[in-house]
Amino acid sequence: MTSEPRDGGVPTTRARWRVRAVDALARTRAWLAEALARRRVALGFACGAATLVLAQPDAASIASGMSIAALGEALRVWAAGHLNKAREVTTSGPYRWIAHPLYLGSSIMGIGLGVACASVAVAVLIAAYLTITLTAAIENEEAFLRRRFGDRYDRYKRGGAACEGERPFSIAQAIANREHRAIAGLVVALLLLVLKATYNGSFGGRGG
Repeated sequence: MTSEPRDGGVPTTRARWRVRAVDALARTRAWLAEALARRRVALGFACGAATLVLAQPDAASIASGMSIAALGEALRVWAAGHLNKAREVTTSGPYRWIAHPLYLGSSIMGIGLGVACASVAVAVLIAAYLTITLTAAIENEEAFLRRRFGDRYDRYKRGGAACEGERPFSIAQAIANREHRAIAGLVVALLLLVLKATYNGSFGGRGG
């Protein structure tokens, strides 16, 4: 196997172009991740509207699905009560075991909503939305944390010592992280699914 020719230790033109292509691809990926992360909420509203149209809920699907979604929201509340966003790397609360408990909670909520909607199309839509947006959000967030905290974040990812010690859960901190908005959104989703199930006759009523 022969190596690429070099001139006095200087990479060939082909090697330089390869490095530039890899660098351009990395920058494009980072830009795309940031763009998707910033538009995650707007995309969520669009996905939510499509979900409501496609949903075919009934009493049983809503009860089981929303129970799952509530577990996901509980995880999010627990995580939000232990996190000072962008100010620290912490292993307090669920961060002791899970790198991204807020996103895991969102994924569990998505599974619950998919069950509540009782629609394969909705399940596919939610799975696609979560896969695309949460992957972008995690990539964007980890890049930010590495820029801000350097090797402290890498040590945390490897299971090293925490930069902040364990502390009590704080409902005030959860509110400061605006987790009450996620709770309100879940309640609205529940009410809309109940209304649609009622309209469809699943709760004993009949739509006009």
